[in-house]
Amino acid sequence: MERALVLGGGGVTGVAWELGLLAGLAERGVSVSDADLVVGTSAGSVVGAQVCSGAPLEQLYEAQLAPPSGQVAARLGLLTVARLVWAGGRTRDAVRSRARIGALAVAARTPSEASQRAVIEARLPAREWPARRLLVTAVDASSGEFVVFDAGSGVSLVDAVGASCAVPGVWPPVTIGARRYVDGGMRSAVNADLAAEAGRVLVIAPTSGAFGPMPRLSAQVAGLRAAGSRVALVTPDAAARTAIGRNVLDPARRARSARAGRAQAAAVAEEVAALWG
Repeated sequence: MERALVLGGGGVTGVAWELGLLAGLAERGVSVSDADLVVGTSAGSVVGAQVCSGAPLEQLYEAQLAPPSGQVAARLGLLTVARLVWAGGRTRDAVRSRARIGALAVAARTPSEASQRAVIEARLPAREWPARRLLVTAVDASSGEFVVFDAGSGVSLVDAVGASCAVPGVWPPVTIGARRYVDGGMRSAVNADLAAEAGRVLVIAPTSGAFGPMPRLSAQVAGLRAAGSRVALVTPDAAARTAIGRNVLDPARRARSARAGRAQAAAVAEEVAALWG
């Protein structure tokens, strides 16, 4: 496997920034949509599924500029973050940490699973797994096990992406069979290490924070490079961080985040082109 595209989590604004960046790169002749492997976590799972569907990037970008009518802003506020840190940060055992976060998610009052599934389904241009290899990350809410869904997992793409996007305390865990799953970002905001077999890896990470025993993105990137992969890492620049703001779940900031991602592409296009070849 030669080239991998890793798309990290970052809420509604993360989806918009990633799509803006990808559209801006393509506009400059640097298309990375032909990756041999796409790894998607949370917001990145939405973008990964969209990109792998074959839908034109420009069309996906333009959709981010539409007014967010009918979309309710959720909030990943300080209290929710504090609860996640408190639940997951009291142990150095990563699996136990994630199980505690999962218990918090199961106990939280959230919208219904059905309503959130409809939101996820509306965001996906295709409901079937793509021919290209797509990995979608999630966490078992009960056991804390890290789970990677793909076309061979027997799980629908909508459910896999929904699970990957199930932010604990904000959105409901997703029921698949007899298990319930939460956001893959509870293991890592990016899960870049899943691209370890690729010779060239482009990591696009709207957020890179970690707490408790979570692996740090810097360590994952260092591990990829130590194993022989060439890696380029793109995170939001100052203008993009301002556009994204403090609440990554606010659809009112979606358009400006997309535009900021597209503008940032000019600064990183040369580095990405050199990596992608």
